[in-house]
Amino acid sequence: MRIGSRRCLVNPHSGTGGHAEHVRRAMEARGFAVTETEDGAHTIELAREAGETGVSTLAVCGGDGTINDALRGLHRADALGDVTLAVLPAGTANLLAGTLGIESLDHGIELSDTGEARAIDVGVAEGTGTDDESTETDDGGAEPFLVSCIAGLPADASTATSDELKGQFGTLAFLLAGARETMAFDGLDVRVESPEESWAGEALCVLVGNSRRFVGEGGQADMDDGEFDVVVAEQMPAPGMAVEAAVHRLLGGGTEGVTHFRAAELHVESDGEPITFSRDGELATHERLDFRTLPEALDVRVGDAYEPDPENDPDPQ
Repeated sequence: MRIGSRRCLVNPHSGTGGHAEHVRRAMEARGFAVTETEDGAHTIELAREAGETGVSTLAVCGGDGTINDALRGLHRADALGDVTLAVLPAGTANLLAGTLGIESLDHGIELSDTGEARAIDVGVAEGTGTDDESTETDDGGAEPFLVSCIAGLPADASTATSDELKGQFGTLAFLLAGARETMAFDGLDVRVESPEESWAGEALCVLVGNSRRFVGEGGQADMDDGEFDVVVAEQMPAPGMAVEAAVHRLLGGGTEGVTHFRAAELHVESDGEPITFSRDGELATHERLDFRTLPEALDVRVGDAYEPDPENDPDPQ
């Protein structure tokens, strides 16, 4: 039975912290029941419970990882189509919030009950060949994401990215940080296949974007077109190459060594060692990852700056 209630989950440790009490007061004044989360597993369970008990709007305060944990809970409850998600950004990067046109924590609070609800795609990644925790879910290891899933250079380099680099290179700043950390990165022996495209060889990275683009000027991908924005960058020839080249090869988009296409489903498989993937910042290691889109599966609150039809390269190479 749908109860039409509204709930807010707050990660008190996201970003610099210190926001929990402010969020509690503001959201309770708007009729939300507020709960502080203890860790990622707790967030998943609370979101799953919200989906199973018929919560109509789930507001989530935290960074991209916290949002992903809540998304995982809703997915496990099979409630993506029943719950409207409101994002209250309180993390370090807040990539999803920026894409949705949410400018600040207070803006997210305001939009939680006044913002337009838009239906967006949800990406799902199902891994095989490892024993990490994602294989222990009720749906056979399939896990959702909203921003991107990244492999290579390394997948967790975004955690070391400075604000200065983010300002200069935007969504690709993690690549520069990764190159500085691991100039001797050996690359990925990988095969990437979709119904219409295939690639095999030694890759610097494989980037699967749901809400993010990774070539040209980067920025927002089309979030309701039912397709991923996929980039494969070939391994650089020598570790001594200038680290900026890792970024500029992708910024160039159509340059040699960068393959860019769109696909509704995709398979990424290692021809060597298992690959570490970063799914909205959550790390997992797999020999193979199968991707599919759930078109317009989730309603989210968006701000006026959200672009429902962003300009994308009409003919990716």
